[in-house]
Amino acid sequence: MGARTPVVEFSILVAILAFTPSFSLVGSASLSIETDKQALISIKSGFTNLKPSNPLSSWDNSNSSPCNWTRVSCNKDGNRVVGLDLSSLQLSGSLDPHIGNLTFLHSLQLQNNLLTGLIPHQISKLFRLVLLNMSFNSLEGGFPSNISAMAALEALDLTSNNLTSTLPDELSLLTNLKVLKLAQNHLFGEIPPSFGNLSSLVTINFGTNSLTGPIPTELSRLRNLKDLIITINNLTSTVPPAIYNMSSLVTLALASNKLWGTFPVDIGDTLPNLLVFNFCFNEFTGTIPPSLHNITNIQVIRFAYNFLEGTVPPGLDNLHNLTMYNIGYNKLSSGKDGISFITSLTKSSRLSFLAIDGNNFEGQIPESIGNLSKSLSILFMGGNRLSGNIPPTVGNLNGLALLNLSYNSLSGGIPSEIGQLENLQSLVLAKNQFSGSIPSSLGNLQKLTNLDLSGNELISGIPTSFNNFQKLLSMDLSNNKLNGSIPKEALDLPAIIRLNMSNNLLTGPLPEEIGYLANLLQIDLSSNLISGEIPSSIKGWRSIERLFMARNKLSGPIPNNLGQLRAIEIIDLSANLLSGPIPDNLQYLLALQYLNLSFNDLEGEVPKGGIFKSRANVSLQGNSKLCLYSSCTKSDSKHGKAVKVIILSAVFSTLALCFIIGTLIHFLRMKSKTAPFTELLEDQHEMVSYDELRLATENFNEKNLIGKGSFGSVYKGNLKQDIPVAIKVLDVNRTGSIRSFKAECEALKNVRHRNLVKLITSCSSIDFSNKEFRALVYEHLSNGSLDEWVHGQSSREPGIGLNILERVNIAIDVASAINYLHHDCELPIVHCDLKPSNILLDADMTAKVGDFGLARLLMENANTQSSITSTHVLTGSIGYLPPEYGFGMKPTTAGDVYSFGVTLLELFTGKSPTDECFTGELNLIKWVESCYPEDIMAVIDHKLPELFVDLEYKGRTISSDMQKDCLIKVIGVALSCTVNTPVNRIDMEDVVSKLRRAKDNLLRPPKKSAVF
Repeated sequence: MGARTPVVEFSILVAILAFTPSFSLVGSASLSIETDKQALISIKSGFTNLKPSNPLSSWDNSNSSPCNWTRVSCNKDGNRVVGLDLSSLQLSGSLDPHIGNLTFLHSLQLQNNLLTGLIPHQISKLFRLVLLNMSFNSLEGGFPSNISAMAALEALDLTSNNLTSTLPDELSLLTNLKVLKLAQNHLFGEIPPSFGNLSSLVTINFGTNSLTGPIPTELSRLRNLKDLIITINNLTSTVPPAIYNMSSLVTLALASNKLWGTFPVDIGDTLPNLLVFNFCFNEFTGTIPPSLHNITNIQVIRFAYNFLEGTVPPGLDNLHNLTMYNIGYNKLSSGKDGISFITSLTKSSRLSFLAIDGNNFEGQIPESIGNLSKSLSILFMGGNRLSGNIPPTVGNLNGLALLNLSYNSLSGGIPSEIGQLENLQSLVLAKNQFSGSIPSSLGNLQKLTNLDLSGNELISGIPTSFNNFQKLLSMDLSNNKLNGSIPKEALDLPAIIRLNMSNNLLTGPLPEEIGYLANLLQIDLSSNLISGEIPSSIKGWRSIERLFMARNKLSGPIPNNLGQLRAIEIIDLSANLLSGPIPDNLQYLLALQYLNLSFNDLEGEVPKGGIFKSRANVSLQGNSKLCLYSSCTKSDSKHGKAVKVIILSAVFSTLALCFIIGTLIHFLRMKSKTAPFTELLEDQHEMVSYDELRLATENFNEKNLIGKGSFGSVYKGNLKQDIPVAIKVLDVNRTGSIRSFKAECEALKNVRHRNLVKLITSCSSIDFSNKEFRALVYEHLSNGSLDEWVHGQSSREPGIGLNILERVNIAIDVASAINYLHHDCELPIVHCDLKPSNILLDADMTAKVGDFGLARLLMENANTQSSITSTHVLTGSIGYLPPEYGFGMKPTTAGDVYSFGVTLLELFTGKSPTDECFTGELNLIKWVESCYPEDIMAVIDHKLPELFVDLEYKGRTISSDMQKDCLIKVIGVALSCTVNTPVNRIDMEDVVSKLRRAKDNLLRPPKKSAVF
């Protein structure tokens, strides 16, 4: 028998209430029903979006009795209201305090509405109430005072609101409580041990909150408890052994916490009724307990994302009712029989989800995989060490929606039987050793939205049957050995957003049909043998942002239609055979950030506007016929030219000497204005050679590697005169790295500030393998990154962290740098990737902001600032990105302010915004807000209070109270930076001012007492 669901629990309670005999009444019945009537009218007045068609339109004073009103239930005598069901009416507003006058109410259901405000404390007067459901609203604050007065309460459901409080001990006095659901709120603090007194409890659900501390052992006293759900919190402890002995448990879900320890060997014997076992996203070690596979009725087993080792124990063939088995991302390995446990799962006829990915499993996929449940919809086996062929029997799994076998060592051909999986939506076979041709039968997968066959050894052509992919959003065939021309049928992909066919052997011209991909955001055809002209039909790419066609044999002119692609950010047509002029309209593409037309046969004058103003963002080398201005000679007719020469020769001969002398003098004073464009690629500083950087880093020795980033590696080294430098070597094969190089050069070439990392020089060359080489050379900052200091990886003595004064100084340094970029540059700059790893510290602990690879120059437009970029791609690092970027908003200075605020919170809490404790709706900002300002010390970096007692300044000790006051001010600034709406965020000028004021207050000497 399955686990009892919340709906069933409430249905039973409502049914019980329907047959509950009426209470005897004291006093006048008419007066009592009149009291209820007036209370209901007041409750209705608290709702703000009522329409004439709303069911509450029957609630009218003119009607004699509320017992006739919609959604109102009375007792059998019709003299008191006992039930009120206002669920799912989309009611907004707040709950009126007059709810407390409905003292005979047994059932109150307000779920699935839009209610806001506090839960009125008058609700505690409802001492007869048995069922209270206010779930899925936006109620705020805490629990109503004197909630223990609701002594008859059996079910309390406040799921999915905005409650911010601790769990009150007073709840433990509701001894009749059977269902307690408080999930998806902002509750914090520890679970009171007194909850072990709620002996009637059947269900506890505290999921998705911010609860901390251990799981109270006292909960094991709840002998009737069937569902214990405390997922997605911050619990930090082992699980009390007594919990594993609660034989009544049906659901035990403690996923996404920081729980640790090992599992009892006999867990399957002590929890015989268990149906759901969910411990994923924790820190458990040891092995999977074999006895767990003895619970024959179990339906869900989830161990994913822990540190479990060993093999999968036997007994899976006992679990006939299993629907989910997820052991992904552990350290599990194969036994002598490989992954034969797959065969045992063939007896689980209800299995719909199987994940063994991210482990160390070896061996071949057994033929028996085709005998798994027909209900199996998700199969994840990637990230292991599996070898051999994919068994053709996989075609029997016709319920599959997601199949991922990537990052293994599978070989042979892709079985044509995969084409039988008619429900498949995502097929990922990347990074294996598959060979042979792509089966045309894959074209039968008409529901497919994602196809990734990249990083294999596939040959032959692209099947024409791909024209059946009418729902396909992403296709990656890159890094194979595909050949032949691209068939036009394979381009009948009306929904495609991302298309990657790079690094293959494709030949022939591009079909006109390629321009019909109207929804395309990115296309990569680079490193093939494609020839012919770029078709003019590309004007149909209305949404295209990134175009890569480098290293092919494309010829003819660059089509003028390219200038009509208004959303495009990156164009790379380098290393082709393109000829003719550069289309003049490319300079009007405001979103364009990087243009690479190098190593072609282009000629004529280079446009002067738009992106061509920036040498860092345009690459034109290897085009000897290009010139910067109109210095290119134009052919006149032979006769006209001869006449002009004869007429003017006498004049020029007499002036020749003066002209030559004047030209020589002028040349000595200034550079020629008709220099070829390639000469102007050199920056203001002297560029270093590849060989100099190779010697400086001892041939890029691993011992000199000090970091890796999105677009390359950073080495320490010494240039001439023993100048210590940090050398950022770009991975030129990585998409976006060259744009990053150009963006960083452009952003830093004209900026000077003590809190910005200094760019010393750069290198754009060819390495010893005749491959493109690019590097940026910065000043070396000896104290590493702020990220290392915040998270305890600095060179300082282990355990010694930054004190409050050092942290405030760092905050002021960073704020000053960003303020300079926003307000004091000739053209404002948005950094776009501000985070602790991009903030470096010199020997004096002065903070400097670096890594401008994602920086944007802003243009002014009618009193607003917007970046010259497109709107579809998130710019920056997850956790530090402002929410508006996720909705397509272009980078702005307000976005940097948000990132700075998150960085400031991380600096003072020691918590990264991507810390695994932040799951669901909880994030770093909400966590800090929940404790600000009263309990601010609860979220502060644990190393910081230890340093309070030792902080001295100019011979005097700074008190803990002054330090705490400074913390409150600084965290207040951070929260002002991280409000959701950009227009409501504080400006960086105000940030600098407030932080300096906080520092001044911290260091201000205490006032001397007056002497009498």
